[in-house]
Amino acid sequence: MSRTALLVLADGRFPAGGHAHSGGVEAAVAAQAVRDPVTLDSFCRGRLHTAGLTAASLAAAATTGCDPLVLDEAADARTPAPALRATSRKLGRQMLRAARAAWPCPALDRLARDLPGGAHQPVVLGIAAHAAGLTALDAAHAAAFDSVTTPATAAVRLLGLDPFDATAVIARLCDDIDAVACQAADAAARVADEGVGVLPAASSPLLDITAEQHAAWPMRLFAS
Repeated sequence: MSRTALLVLADGRFPAGGHAHSGGVEAAVAAQAVRDPVTLDSFCRGRLHTAGLTAASLAAAATTGCDPLVLDEAADARTPAPALRATSRKLGRQMLRAARAAWPCPALDRLARDLPGGAHQPVVLGIAAHAAGLTALDAAHAAAFDSVTTPATAAVRLLGLDPFDATAVIARLCDDIDAVACQAADAAARVADEGVGVLPAASSPLLDITAEQHAAWPMRLFAS
């Protein structure tokens, strides 16, 4: 197990396309729901415990040998907004390209063959983590961390926020990220006996609604 591989996978400079996405915070900024570090903290905390938990559980399950096609269907069922489905698959395609370059393996090749239109990003993340020699908990940590860092980083550009303040928001969420990752990994460990229905399906209706609205904007800074 390589701690360095986890750092590479979770690094914002890993070329998986996340820099072009805001995790929903661009729409929240436009609605003035996020306007400063305090409201950014609330947004990131809510996203972590909903979309972040769901993504972390899918990523963790993907490291355990669960059929990736079944997991991809489970991700579809947990992503009701068409705009977010499209975004997840777009990010999945980019993640797959980066992962196959970094940790080439038959499982990633099969995923590219079986889902040429792109698998959901958390599923690809989990298979990439396994290819890198990481555990289900590692994959869950990477997904949970990404669910917070994506909007926090985007908020710096959208609000002209001090990067130190954005980093402090992430730092204050460390315990929550750890707890979400553990919850996701525990659920993933039960999939073999109980099926994918045991994975969390935490919903975030406002993120779904604003994602659809954001996708229709004629001009925007971020893709999603």
